[in-house]
Amino acid sequence: MAKSGVTYVNPPSAPPPQGMYSHVARMQPGEIAFIAGQVAIDAKGNPIGVGDFAAQVGPVFENLGKILGDLGTDFEGVVQFTTFMTSADYIPIWMKERSALFPRLFLAASIHPTRCW
Repeated sequence: MAKSGVTYVNPPSAPPPQGMYSHVARMQPGEIAFIAGQVAIDAKGNPIGVGDFAAQVGPVFENLGKILGDLGTDFEGVVQFTTFMTSADYIPIWMKERSALFPRLFLAASIHPTRCW
């Protein structure tokens, strides 16, 4: 898989994003992969952070990073995430963890702050 090829855009005709996202993720033609949902487990399949949603976020993204690496890419090549939570009560925790985690995963966004996720 190509290392990247994703361009994030907030077109001038669109209203401002109302969160940490861009209105458009545009992908160059090429290979595309869909990764199945991941849960917080270690390499042997043992659960991590049972009952602690915040403790589960990091291991999920570590597992995603390993899968992306096996595909020859990294988070810079990701076009979309779909996040599933078992309770809306977890949304504030997710937003806090995401705010801390994504700048480390998406380095171009850290270097170019106009890029959003």
